Amino acid sequence: MVGTQTVGVPRLVVAAPASGTGKTTVATGLMAAFAERGLAVSPHKVGPDYIDPGYHALATGRPGRNLDAYMCGPELVAPLFAHGAAGCELAVVEGVMGLFDGVSGEGELASTAHVAKLLKAPVVLVVDASSQSRSVAALVHGFASFDPEVRLAGVILNKVGSDRHEELLREAMEEVGVPVYGALRRTPQVATPARHLGLVPVAERSAGAVDSVRASAAMVREGCDLEGLLGLARTAPPLHTEVWGPGGPEAVGGSGAEVTGLRPGPRSSNAGGAGFAGGAGVVAVAGGAAFTFSYTEHTELLRAAGAEVVTFDPLRDEQLPENTAAVVIGGGFPEVYAPELSANEQLRKAVAELARGGAPVLAECAGLLYLSRSLDGQPMCGVLDADAKMSGRLTLGYRDAVALSDSPLTRAGARLRGHEFHRTVLEPGAGPTPAWGMRLPTRRVEGFVEGGVHASYLHTHWAALPEIAHRLVQWSGAR
Repeated sequence: MVGTQTVGVPRLVVAAPASGTGKTTVATGLMAAFAERGLAVSPHKVGPDYIDPGYHALATGRPGRNLDAYMCGPELVAPLFAHGAAGCELAVVEGVMGLFDGVSGEGELASTAHVAKLLKAPVVLVVDASSQSRSVAALVHGFASFDPEVRLAGVILNKVGSDRHEELLREAMEEVGVPVYGALRRTPQVATPARHLGLVPVAERSAGAVDSVRASAAMVREGCDLEGLLGLARTAPPLHTEVWGPGGPEAVGGSGAEVTGLRPGPRSSNAGGAGFAGGAGVVAVAGGAAFTFSYTEHTELLRAAGAEVVTFDPLRDEQLPENTAAVVIGGGFPEVYAPELSANEQLRKAVAELARGGAPVLAECAGLLYLSRSLDGQPMCGVLDADAKMSGRLTLGYRDAVALSDSPLTRAGARLRGHEFHRTVLEPGAGPTPAWGMRLPTRRVEGFVEGGVHASYLHTHWAALPEIAHRLVQWSGAR
């Protein structure tokens, strides 16, 4: 963390009364429309979602970043924002769910409203105006008055049916004194395809995603008052905050958590088998269409810890990157690509060999499935004594977890907050060493720790525990 600074980046929070109102389309369209004007736009997303930031990055040419007051803590929201928005002329923050929806049973915690207050940012509410007229004013009035500390500064009316419908809506909004910054017609051309866990990620759509972003930008240009919205963003007061940074090796333990109890595994001969001494080691990070879930800060932390980060695609690459000393396999949709992942037998064997050699292998959710013996009957890496399959049940929510074993991720006893989001189930073999003890929604154990392998359904944000990256580097055995 860098000392306190004054951050004057103009900023807007794009919120909604509920999910499904078109918030992502509008936020992404605003980002793209302002970027097309030549502004350096910093894109942000409230909450743990990985998919929307991919569209934000496409719209702005900058990494999409998450602001999660639960996983990272409220105290890191402004510092992470300041880090991501450095050098930008405008920041657009897309909210999550409804404006006031936060962690269940925790009041406003991690809600869009909570983050807006932490950033001292004006809020623009995207309202689905279909099938109503004057009632929109009652809805907006309720949202504007619910929490006086949230500055609801205007609305964008979405799914407006006609000129007459727009006229009625604007007249109603005049009654409650909330400015209208846009009225958007129903446009099926900007619809983004979705499936079992939300929108289809950018990496899976290529040209289709570009077309969606362009269509969103065109819709926003035509239907929104961009000058008015930019002026509104400029009314956000200066933000006095520390600025988050990945730091360097000297930052180990800087957050107060310990990096102790390391059990370095033997260096593997696979893919060159290099450790990290002298910065020569490679952390191979899974990417491509099957593994799209990753927070930008993770890569920044690994590089600051002295590792070279190289992305590999398990759908295409038959070998791990040269000099691989550790592997990180994040979330994504391996269930969609199970036959193709299984067909790449050479890479599956390389990952298994590296894991058997004791090298650090960190896997979250999709990575857990890839390391299992099989996924929907298709052979996977076989690192874990477990089989995975799709189910009809959605597992979703924030989690409080405690580490039950020392691993490359963290020490035994460390507490961490994360997030689960999947429709698969795992059938483990006998006697796995669990990774986590969970407190909510029920007490249970979850995940695997074996040698240098840490595999779990739990998604984590390393900005909350930046020493994870240093621990991963040290675990390779390099000194």
